[in-house]
Amino acid sequence: MRKIFSTIMLVCMFIITACGGNRPSTNLKVDMVEFTFTPPEFVIPAGQEITITAVNNGAVIHEFVIMNFGQTIGDDFGDEDEGNIYWEVEAEPGKTVTATFTAPTEPGEYQVVCGTEGHFIAGMVGKLTVVAP
Repeated sequence: MRKIFSTIMLVCMFIITACGGNRPSTNLKVDMVEFTFTPPEFVIPAGQEITITAVNNGAVIHEFVIMNFGQTIGDDFGDEDEGNIYWEVEAEPGKTVTATFTAPTEPGEYQVVCGTEGHFIAGMVGKLTVVAP
């Protein structure tokens, strides 16, 4: 009986842990290295103040660029995309930057890219999901 109870509790803990990853957060941490955001996806509540800690563990400058709702990059990130940026932060190699921004009020999925030349093409792309509070 004790073994069955322990097994049930263990399964419940795994389920709770697995479901917790999609909860909206007002505190984000992203690690950036050559051509990757870790984690690649974020969930935030609409209209709330968001604090992001961007850690650049790479050898070059990286950017965390949130595109406006409904806007995505075409073949490559360029000057034509500048007007479609919702918010961005940049971190020098080996540096950590903490910044705040107000989340969009429009729920939905927003494309996240690194604006450093060639990084979008190399796959440095993420997703920000904004949910109703």
